[in-house]
Amino acid sequence: MSTQTPRLSVLDLVPVRSGQSSTQAVRASLDLVRLADRLGYERYWFAEHHNMPAVAASTPPVMIAAAASVTDRIRVGSGGVMLPNHAPLVVAEQFAALEAIAPGRVDLGIGRAPGSDPVVTQLLRITGPTADVDRFPQHVTDILALMSPQGATLRLTSGQVYDVHATPAADAAPTVWLLGSSDYSARLAAELGLPYVFANHFSGQGVDEILALYREGYRPSEAFPEPRTFLTLNAVVAETEDEARARALPQARMMSRLRTGQPLTALETVEEALAAPLDGAAGQMVEDSLRRWAVGTPDDAAAEVRRLAERHGVDEVMIVPVAASRADEPLDSTPGRTRTLELLAAALAGDPAA
Repeated sequence: MSTQTPRLSVLDLVPVRSGQSSTQAVRASLDLVRLADRLGYERYWFAEHHNMPAVAASTPPVMIAAAASVTDRIRVGSGGVMLPNHAPLVVAEQFAALEAIAPGRVDLGIGRAPGSDPVVTQLLRITGPTADVDRFPQHVTDILALMSPQGATLRLTSGQVYDVHATPAADAAPTVWLLGSSDYSARLAAELGLPYVFANHFSGQGVDEILALYREGYRPSEAFPEPRTFLTLNAVVAETEDEARARALPQARMMSRLRTGQPLTALETVEEALAAPLDGAAGQMVEDSLRRWAVGTPDDAAAEVRRLAERHGVDEVMIVPVAASRADEPLDSTPGRTRTLELLAAALAGDPAA
C-alpha cells in the first residue's frame, strides 16, 4: 500500500440551501471549481440527480462546460452520468464535444442508478423503466466506440455497413470511469478494463470486498494496463471540531430523511438544523453518518483521508464537500465548502497555516 500523500479531487452535487436560488447555487459552485483549480486538486466532477430540492446538479455536461470555461488545469467530468436515463449516442456526442472544448481534461464517469424517484425516472426513460438498465454493458461499450477516433461500425439487417462518429474528427476521447458501490459495477469495470470509482460517500459498505473483486478480475486494456481506482468521501473541515460538526449536520439530516422516505427540502442552514434536533432512530442515523465522514479540524480530516487511502490502496480520494452555510452568509457563496477545500489541501501538503 502506498504511503504517499493521496491526491485530492472533488465531487459536487451543487447543493441548494434554504432561501437560495438555482442561479446562486450554480454561481457558488463555479467559484468553488475555480478555487479547486488554484489549489491543485486533481479533478472536479458534477453529479446527476433529478427533482431534488437540495441539489441543482441535474445536467453534468452543462456544468462541465461551464467549469471548463473558468478553469485552466483541473480535470472536469461527471460523477456521474446515469446512463439508463440517456441515449448512448447523445452521451457520446456531448462528451466528445466537451473533449474538444477542454482537450485532455475531460472525464466521463458513468453510473447505472436512476438518480431520482420512480416517477421522474419514468419521465426520463421514454422507452421504459428497465430496458436501458438491462442493456447497460452494451451501452457502455457503444459509448467507448462512438467517442474513439475510429468511431463505431454498424452492420444493418440489409447487410449495409454504417459508420457512426460522436464527433467528425476526434483527436482523442474523454477518459471513461465506471462508478458504483456494488459487485456488478466493479465486475463490469474489470471486464472492460476501465477505471472504477467506489461511491463510498453514499454507501461505505463492502469496500474491501468490492475493490478486491475489481482488482483480482481486472482485464488489462490498451488505455489502462493496470487497474485504476479511487474512493469518494464526504468531508467537512473547519478550524474547530465543533464548527465542522455544526456545518456537517444539515447534510447528515438530509441523508437521514432520504433513507427513511421523508419529504425532502432545500438544505437547512446550520441554525435551522441546530434548532430542531432529531432523536431516536433518525438521530442515530445522523450520528452514524457523521462517524463515517471526514468531519473535524484540518489535521483530523487529513488523517482520515490518509487512513482511507492507505487502507484501500488508492492514491486519490475524491471528497464531497458537504459543509452547510450559516444563515448570515451570502446566498451566492459557500464559505463552509470553500474552507473545507482550503484547509484540507493545506493540511495534506503539510502547511502549518492549516
